[in-house]
Formats: sequence, structure tokens, C-alpha cells
Amino acid sequence: MDLTDPLVLARLQFAFTISFHFLFPAFTIGLASYLAVLEGLWLWTRDATYRQLYQFWLPIFAVAFGMGVVSGIVMSYQFGTNWSRLSDLAGPVMGPLLAYEVMTAFFLEAGFLGIMLFGWSRVGDGLHFLATCMVALGTLISTFWIISANSWMHTPAGFAVVDGGFHPVDWLQIVFNPSFPFRLAHVVLGAYLTTAFIVGGVGAWHLLRGHWDGPSRRMFSMAMWMAALVAPLQAVVGDFHGLNTLHHQPAKIAAMEGHFEETVRGAPLYLFGLPDLEAETTRYAVGIPKLGSLILAHEWEGEVKGLKAFPRDEWPNAPVLFWTFRLMVGIGLAMIAIGLTSLALRWTGQLYDRRWFLRLCTLASPLGLLAVTFGWATTEHGRQPWVIQGHLRTADAVTALPLGSVATSLALFVIVYCLVFGVGTYYLIRLMRTVPTTTKPTAPEPGGHRPIAAADEPLEDRTRPAPSPAE
Repeated sequence: MDLTDPLVLARLQFAFTISFHFLFPAFTIGLASYLAVLEGLWLWTRDATYRQLYQFWLPIFAVAFGMGVVSGIVMSYQFGTNWSRLSDLAGPVMGPLLAYEVMTAFFLEAGFLGIMLFGWSRVGDGLHFLATCMVALGTLISTFWIISANSWMHTPAGFAVVDGGFHPVDWLQIVFNPSFPFRLAHVVLGAYLTTAFIVGGVGAWHLLRGHWDGPSRRMFSMAMWMAALVAPLQAVVGDFHGLNTLHHQPAKIAAMEGHFEETVRGAPLYLFGLPDLEAETTRYAVGIPKLGSLILAHEWEGEVKGLKAFPRDEWPNAPVLFWTFRLMVGIGLAMIAIGLTSLALRWTGQLYDRRWFLRLCTLASPLGLLAVTFGWATTEHGRQPWVIQGHLRTADAVTALPLGSVATSLALFVIVYCLVFGVGTYYLIRLMRTVPTTTKPTAPEPGGHRPIAAADEPLEDRTRPAPSPAE
């Protein structure tokens, strides 16, 4: 990696800012849906525990949502500063997709977010629940358009090249390009898992601190249900996504798996190794014979292309992809194990009793954030050297900027992001450490809605010397 190359620094700048940004939507997409579920359950059952959980997580959502919006604005500016050639050539296709995200998702979220945050005691139950659902829907619509634009860069379709520029021909093919359904499902499930493990980690932390009240137990229980159900489903979706990638981006798969030979039948699955681009081999490889073909082609003797089947100047960075992919998969397997363990403990009535499991879930709370980061790095780095797969190289999409300008802006981004979002993250953690106390029921106000303002009423008995039976 040549740090004196403006292209390398421009890529590092975009990678740094988008990695910071993606952490917040990965959390708020799932948290918005979780809030909608909590309010729906409260309206259905009138169980005050759901209401209290909603109140506990609402300010956390507001702060994380705000940081996600602020960090995301930088992405748009970079398209015009560091990547103006990409904007010039692919703007007729990518511009409308990003504009649709603003016109649909952003306006929807902006229109209902104020009611969701401040309208509980000002509007009726039904309207407030509608606002929460619309904000949750807005986060999913935003994901739809962003993933559509990103997927089109991986598997471009429905366009024509005129004078070197990309022009739309069929918008249905552009939006629903070949990798879009798999990528969308993978990202949304990843966001739900991210939220589940953060919620579960917070609940486990409060249980370890002796807060044996209803909200702590309920949030932990709901998070473990989500982990047990969604983590295995994510593995299935990931398999379909991998098959799609093998078909459309075989060089990426070859780099991820550390395969260099031109054709491999009965390809091994390398668990560990050190891919060497210069020697064109994976050193110290530890693999399971034929398992790679079984996973990738679903056949023991399935054919898997190696990097030597492609031009040398089109090889992705195999050492990076090899390890980011394995870190993502390893975290996914850990999530599945935690989910299945929670089912076993729930079955035996020990879900809240085993302190080792509560400690494990507390430590595992950031696993989702790590998984989506490594997954995103695998996806985007694996597309190199293309910015639009097979049609536009990254080197041809960057703005011709002097090295000093790119280096200065990169340094400023690192300093500002670490300062601003470091403080914001610290505040989020402080909010999560607040005890989600159970409040006394309140009588309905005129108009039929119940206030949620009694959050600071103390518990009569916040702690218990011994765990209570499982709910």
C-alpha cells in the first residue's frame, strides 16, 4: 500500500468514513423495528414493562440515529470531491437511486420522528404507534435504496454506455440487479442481529448488576429469541449470497477462499493460511479436502476458479479478503452458538441464572458491529480494482487531487470523527447503563393515551439476592 498515492488515500478516506457511518444504521435499523414491536406489544397487552422498555431505548435510538445522519452526509460530499469522475460518468444511474432514498425514506423519517420522540403525551396511542412504525419503515426503505445503488456497482444491469458514461435503459433491472435481493436480505438480517446482541448485552449487564426487574429480564429474553432465530437464518441467506457472488464475481470468491489455481475440482476449504500474491499461493494452508467445493458449488467435485483464471491486474487483495471473510464467518458462528445456548438454558429454566452466560452475552454485545464491518470490508474490497464491476476501474473514477489535499482532509476526518463520535458513543453507553426501572401504572389521560413520563419513579425493590424463575 503506497501512502504517497492520492488514489490510496482517497480510498482510505472513504473506507474510514463509511466504516464509521455504517455502524450507526446497522444499529438503528434494527432498533427502530424493535421499538415498533415494543409499542405494539404494549398497546396489545397494556403490560407496563413494554412501555418502559420503549422509553428506555427511545433516547438511545435518537442519539444513534442523529449520529448516523451526520456521519452519512459526508458520503455525499465525497462523491463530488474525491470521486467526481465516478459522479460524472455514473451519475445518471446512481444519482436518481440516492435521490429516491432522500425523497422517500428521509422525508418519511423526518415527518414522523418528532412525533415519535416528543408526541407520546400529545397525540393518541394509535397515532404515536403509527409514527414509530413509519420511522421503522423509513429505515428499511433507506436501506433498500442504498443497497440497490451499491449492488448495482457490483452487478451492473439495465444500462448503456454512451461516450464513456453510464445511462439508464431499464430501471427495473437497475434497481433489482442480480445481487440486490441477496445483499438486501443479508444487510437487514445483519442489522437485526446487531441490535439483538446490543440489547441482549445491555440486559445481561443489568442482570449481572442485580437489576432483577421486569424490563431487564424482558429485553434479555427478547434479544435471545432474536439471536436464536435470526443467526441461523443469516447463515442460510449468506450461503445464497455466496452462490450469487460466485456466479457474478468469481475472482472475489477465489480471493476470499485463498485459491490461486486456475480450476479446482474438489477444492479444499482453507481454515487458515497466508495468501501470497507474489508467490501466487496460500502459504501454511490448513484446509479440509473438497469442503470448499461442497460449500461453494454444492458438489464434492464442484469446479471453483482460482485467481490464475483471471488477468493479474484484476486480482483483488487476497490477503485482506481471506481474513476479513473468516472473521465475519467466525463471528457469525459464535452468534449461532450463543443463540442455541440460550435456547438450551431457556428450556431448562436457567436463562437468567447462569452468570457465565450473562457475562458472555455482555462481552458479545459488539459482535454484530464487528461482523457487519468485516462483511462490508469483504464486499467492497473484493470488488477492486473495479468501482463498477467490469466497466469502470477505481483508478479512473477518482478526482485528480494533489497528495497534500487528500492527506490533510483524511487527517481532519480521523481527528473530528474520533472526537465527535467518540463522545457520542460514550453518551450512548451512559444511557444504556441507566437502570430501566419499572414504573407504576398511570391512568389514561383524556384522549385515551397513557403518559410515559413517570420514568424516574423509584423501584420499591430494585435488586434481589437470588435470581427468580425464568419467565
